[in-house]
Amino acid sequence: MLTTYAIIAAVTGYLFGSVPFGLLLTRAAGLGDVRAIGSGNIGTTNVLRTGRKGLAAATLLLDAGKGAVAALIFDRWGIEYAVVAGIAAVLGHCFPVWLGFRGGKGVATGLGVLFGLAWPVGLAACAVGLAMAFALRYSSLAALTAFALSPVAALILAGHDRLPIALAAGLIAALVFLRHGENIRRLRRGEETRIGAKPAGSPSANR
Repeated sequence: MLTTYAIIAAVTGYLFGSVPFGLLLTRAAGLGDVRAIGSGNIGTTNVLRTGRKGLAAATLLLDAGKGAVAALIFDRWGIEYAVVAGIAAVLGHCFPVWLGFRGGKGVATGLGVLFGLAWPVGLAACAVGLAMAFALRYSSLAALTAFALSPVAALILAGHDRLPIALAAGLIAALVFLRHGENIRRLRRGEETRIGAKPAGSPSANR
């Protein structure tokens, strides 16, 4: 029975996460396929490249919302099922079956999952990310720092569920780092585009 419930949580979480809101919103707005611009990504940063800040904000909220909802739905079954559903939601966003497993970078959905599992942890991750973005103006570095520190935040702020939530935060952080491989290489070379700067050459999204 435990395995059956875990499978249900995983499949449902994946399906929630795989809804490509960035793609759906830009198409509905008559802007075509967002995958044809920038990095070819479906996340918030690439939607912002359309010049439609409202669509980017809606993408951010909806991508975060699907992660939070996936975790919250299964939290009533137990924290372990919420963790499974949340991680599956991030996997669904990063590797949606409907789009040939080419999705986003998991930042907004991952933050949503953290909020769904333990809102203080999500809030701490957001605070770290915003502080880093304000100080250094690198979107990718801000996201990577926020997720790198999220397991520590979970151990401090998540109460009696701190261990499974810290594990979830660590796994989500690993996915986010995996999806930001090119950004990390550009950061090391000093070639990453700062927030607000126009990218030179072929741009690449940070989410």
